Amino acid sequence: AIAQNLRGHHPDLQIDWLAQHPVTRVLAEAGEHVHAASDWLSSESAHIEDESAEHDLHCFQAWRRMDEILVANFMVFHDVVTSTDYDLVIGDEAWDVDYYLHENPELKRFAYAWFTDFVGWLPMPDGGERETFLTADYNAEMIEHIARYPRIRDRAIFVGDPDDIVPDDFGPNLPSIREWTQEHYDFAGYVTGFDPTAFADRDQIRHRLGYADDERVCIVTVGGSGVGGHLLHRVIDAFPAAKDAVPDLRMIVVAGPRIDPGSLPSHPGLEVRPYVHELYRHLAACDLAVVQGGLTTTMELTATNRPFIHIPLRHHFEQNFHVAHRLRRYGAGRRMDYDDTTPDALAAAIAEELGNIVQYRPVATDGAARAGAMLAELL
Repeated sequence: AIAQNLRGHHPDLQIDWLAQHPVTRVLAEAGEHVHAASDWLSSESAHIEDESAEHDLHCFQAWRRMDEILVANFMVFHDVVTSTDYDLVIGDEAWDVDYYLHENPELKRFAYAWFTDFVGWLPMPDGGERETFLTADYNAEMIEHIARYPRIRDRAIFVGDPDDIVPDDFGPNLPSIREWTQEHYDFAGYVTGFDPTAFADRDQIRHRLGYADDERVCIVTVGGSGVGGHLLHRVIDAFPAAKDAVPDLRMIVVAGPRIDPGSLPSHPGLEVRPYVHELYRHLAACDLAVVQGGLTTTMELTATNRPFIHIPLRHHFEQNFHVAHRLRRYGAGRRMDYDDTTPDALAAAIAEELGNIVQYRPVATDGAARAGAMLAELL
């Protein structure tokens, strides 16, 4: 959506995407040009999956053990920008690019814009003093980078509003995350990637997608990585009891590109799909969604005012703190902890939430346009 708005400002713009699977699949289906060097990138998704346990991903610690991948991928990036003169580089949470450009400022020979929807590493409660120290140390290094080399980021754009930022500090004797971010970022508002008003007529959308009037549709999705397999199993185990409680229930489980649908249990009446293009359309039409705790999916549901249950990954600081804070601000979703999702408890929650009429805080509809205008100034 941002790329489309940017092209509106510069119709002659050529965009090369350096990305990894499964993002490359989405880009290809959208008709975008994926740079051939994308095939050389080491897989961050595979590393994250290796670091995960049963619905458990210690995100910060996984990041700390990813140095080799980050260095290798930065070198791929460096080869790309050295061989081609780019006018603008956009780093959408490209942590490797941002970090090593600040470590090697002489390598920056282009305008550079940084995007993120959260700021600040935060310790998990059971991480103890050690994790509190380490997250603060990482935050302090980032703050020092920005202070020492302000010229690296020509634009830092936060995908959201100031109130979406957690009220915490970066660590002991470090500044407030919200206040520091307001001083160093521009705010685009949230970017949904679609116009929520286009889904105001749900009946029309449902008919177009093949959903009947006499069924209540529950979509289950865990994003594009393989980390959510255990949650899919939990929800599938709850399906028979949920179906007994709600006879007109139609449950569609989206395995995603990195989970084998054949590895999931089956029940009569349960549908399992490997991948759904433009899943947000189905989410806008559903009566309920059961999801992990990622920001993109939960905000798509928030923007279209659909009821949903979100179950954050254990030890995933972004889902448990940053995303949870934003959802509380919007008054969106029902949070459940994975430890409490027995089949009976999950089935009861599905029955309770199905078809609830919700009215969340409105989500901005001009975020992509605002972000595109900010980027256009750099070209």
